[in-house]
Amino acid sequence: MSPAILFIGRDSGTSRHRAKAFRRLGYNVSVIDPFSFFPRNRLVGLWTWHMGSLFLEEYVRRHVLARIPSQTFDLVYVDGGELVGPSLVLELKRRFGTVLNYNIDDPFSRRDGRRWRLYLQCVSLYDLVVVVRDCNVSEALNRGARDVLRVYMSADEIAHSPRHITEEDRRKWGTEVLFVGTWMPERGPFMARLIQSGVPLSIYGCRWDRAREWAALRSSWRGPGLYEDEEYAKVLQCAKVNLGLLSKGNRDLSTTRSFEIPSLEGVLCAERTSEHTELYKEDEEGVFWSDPDECAWKCMKILNDKSLREKIGTSSRLRCLKNRTMNEDVLTEMLDRVAPDKKSTVRDLSWQRLPRELPRLRILEA
Repeated sequence: MSPAILFIGRDSGTSRHRAKAFRRLGYNVSVIDPFSFFPRNRLVGLWTWHMGSLFLEEYVRRHVLARIPSQTFDLVYVDGGELVGPSLVLELKRRFGTVLNYNIDDPFSRRDGRRWRLYLQCVSLYDLVVVVRDCNVSEALNRGARDVLRVYMSADEIAHSPRHITEEDRRKWGTEVLFVGTWMPERGPFMARLIQSGVPLSIYGCRWDRAREWAALRSSWRGPGLYEDEEYAKVLQCAKVNLGLLSKGNRDLSTTRSFEIPSLEGVLCAERTSEHTELYKEDEEGVFWSDPDECAWKCMKILNDKSLREKIGTSSRLRCLKNRTMNEDVLTEMLDRVAPDKKSTVRDLSWQRLPRELPRLRILEA
């Protein structure tokens, strides 16, 4: 019988990708989405952001416990965890033993208001806390974390695999320089500068009409965020250059785009950071810049060199696979860390693993 995982997290976006990756690895996965307990997720998000899920902890605990299937689970995996409070974590540990948390955001920063209030209360209760930023390691340990694993974010083997692109796809999704992402205050001036420099820019994402620079950006905005896997993958593949912008409030040195774009054989054009230059060889596997003027210059250079674009796209995907920054690899690292006696009991992936090129994981113990 396959090992079983109780997966508590959103049944959408990259969280859903991770649940599917667990299943591909051969695990029996039962998903409980705490946000599904509420009629309007957006209002819950606002309440969580401003009030830290105040008054919601017990409601979520009762509904999660009521939906757990009558079976035994080898461990509980919590993705994110803004709605998961200490009382629920303790009950899950009592029933199933091991509970780990993976958080792709920066719950120790101030960007997200009070969103992570419950998460921070649970840090010392999880058997393993998995983070994606170096700075989060010491912050988690200072909060009493028992064990901390630092990983890179990751792309998904299926959702971010290259598609067959037709001429119809190119007519629908084709762009020169593309950014897919939400407006943030620092992004408006940057994009306006690119447009002023003559960069043929296209933007998909929400809240861009809030930008002070909206008058300059309006003609480049193509629509709201793309949340369907096929649309998202094809728009990235059909772009000649894909911008990878960081969230300063999240203290990013890389983002999910840093892995999804290369996985789809796109040209990643991102801010030059220590992580980006560790992950990819500059101007061979990724294109990097330090300010909007350098970004504009690099974009125009790449747009005028088709062979360079194709070379970078192919090389970046190969490097992404060699780096093992894919969901199945990252999740396997987590499971091997928290339950070493269960590793490789389901599926042997050694035949498809490429040699490790990066010291990707930094493991610290409390």
